[in-house]
Amino acid sequence: MFYRIAFVSVVLATLTSLKCFSQTDTKTRIWGEWKTWGDQGNGTYVNPVLPGDYSDIDCIRVGNDYYAVSSTFQYSPGFIILHSKDLVNWKILGHVVNDISTISPEMNWDRMNRYGRGVWAGAIRYHNNKFWVYFGDPDMGYFMSSASRAEGPWEPLHQVMAEKGWDDCCPFWDDDGQGYFIGTNFADGYKIHLFKMTADGKTLIRESDKVIYRSKGSEANKLYKINGTYYHFFSEVRDGGRAIMMERSQNIWGPYEGPRKLSHVQREFNEPNQGGIIQSAKGDWYFLTHHGSGGDWSGRIVSLLPVFWMEGWPIIGKPGPDKIGQMVWSGKNPANTGKILTPQTDDDFKSSMLSPQWEWNYQPRREKWSLTERLGWLRLHAFKPLENDNLLKAGNTLTQRSYRTVSNEAVIRLDISNMLDGQRAGLAHFSTPEYSAIGVTCKGNSKTLEVTFKSKITKGPLITGNNLWLKSIWGLDGRSQYFYSLDGKIYTPLGEPCELMWGDYRGDRLAIYNYNNNADKGSVDIDYVRYKYSK
Repeated sequence: MFYRIAFVSVVLATLTSLKCFSQTDTKTRIWGEWKTWGDQGNGTYVNPVLPGDYSDIDCIRVGNDYYAVSSTFQYSPGFIILHSKDLVNWKILGHVVNDISTISPEMNWDRMNRYGRGVWAGAIRYHNNKFWVYFGDPDMGYFMSSASRAEGPWEPLHQVMAEKGWDDCCPFWDDDGQGYFIGTNFADGYKIHLFKMTADGKTLIRESDKVIYRSKGSEANKLYKINGTYYHFFSEVRDGGRAIMMERSQNIWGPYEGPRKLSHVQREFNEPNQGGIIQSAKGDWYFLTHHGSGGDWSGRIVSLLPVFWMEGWPIIGKPGPDKIGQMVWSGKNPANTGKILTPQTDDDFKSSMLSPQWEWNYQPRREKWSLTERLGWLRLHAFKPLENDNLLKAGNTLTQRSYRTVSNEAVIRLDISNMLDGQRAGLAHFSTPEYSAIGVTCKGNSKTLEVTFKSKITKGPLITGNNLWLKSIWGLDGRSQYFYSLDGKIYTPLGEPCELMWGDYRGDRLAIYNYNNNADKGSVDIDYVRYKYSK
């Protein structure tokens, strides 16, 4: 009898979901070999809905709008925000953290030693007519900010807890307005703690602390209240991988029933496991999730899975005879707006601000880049890296996500007339600890084209003109071929195909780099970036 009310209250949602499920594609697929993705233009969608690295995704609905956040680690600006009208078509809205050195000075351009740290998994919520975000840094603790509009401006970052060893947090406000906070202390055996918060959401009431769960690798926390029942969502390590789990209670402090496995591990599909459960404006339920196992060059990409309520539990994906969910590859679009959107990539640098897809590797040196010194161009002034000829230690490297689609082509046009001795500049596929790049090296008055991959350098021709076009093409296999052009029309390949890489919890990124091993001198101008990927 304890959960009969909750069960009855979701019967209609279950029937609606089953109707939606009848139109889903559950055929066996091979990971990474999709020919299409996202909105199909006919009222259906195909997973993934975002074939790029949007790790630790979380999502909410406010009216008819959906907002998602994703971890960004050491990249700046940090904690990316996306917007959608249907959970399938997404655009980049902006970021929460403009200066990630406020998390730690170690994330500034003059230190750059926090790869894989910074903005870890967090959550977005809407309460009291404001958006609230919370996230953690494994060394520095938990942080939060709020804003009246998701695109900002966001309030200055506030540190909620200054303590090492915590991750994967989420706020929750109950019907009476009381705020709560849940997070994992991975340094203490992955204990999941629940706290009350002060009314402003900026302080944890430490004496309220209660451990509500602990298991191997238990994290990815979310708290929900659905039809009067509290649901604690998390993932843990089971059966050789990450499984989606949940426990529930009639009291937020417990005791909690469960845990219940909501979806199988599915390593063959890179373990969909971390994300947000959400009810659409039409009343259907979904789970927006990343595919979370590491090692994939494309990073932790995003799928939208149906949710089916069974006995008061939200089963994720196709329920099997064991009432545990499996991967679903396609379904009916939750809203079918008729407008296909994809995340931004191109930039002609005519705006006074960088387009929102761009994120610097670490906090940039502000006086060393400009959109105004030469209108319509991005100017990058070169300065010495922390280690010579090491792109991982070179400040002001500008990046954006690359995508795993059938065909990808990225082109940048550079003016190299102001390059000076010791300077290197070009286009890269950026990862850690390995990366590849095509660019110009300036020695004395000579400028030479070269491709670098895993410490191997392939020399190209001397460049005597001022204009240079650099291009990379790749496909589903994650192998990039570099090209160059002196007129923007005829392109010549240089070097062997380079493997795109995973590292420090991130997939491959496109990057524009510029540094000088000898001195803080020289510059390059970038006219445009054009990155096209197939739908």
